Amino acid sequence: MSRFETAPTLTHDSAKSALDAGLSRIAAGATEVDCAPLKQFDSSALAVLIAWQRAANARGAALAVVNLPSGLASLAQAYGVDTLLTFRH
Repeated sequence: MSRFETAPTLTHDSAKSALDAGLSRIAAGATEVDCAPLKQFDSSALAVLIAWQRAANARGAALAVVNLPSGLASLAQAYGVDTLLTFRH
């Protein structure tokens, strides 16, 4: 299983570069993203995670999201997008 990590910050300002970096990792076969480093985020982080999940699905794979910060999990639930992501602890 190939894993990559998020940066400590994933906000509107860094979303495009994070998206591109993650898409490259997924194209190379990554199947898991570790959000443990993620300390500062906004709703852009959810958009990036969903885009990564869709990219993995398009490759016929799933992308497991591990160590999602509780605040981001709550935000996903509030927006009703928690079911679009595969969370693992």
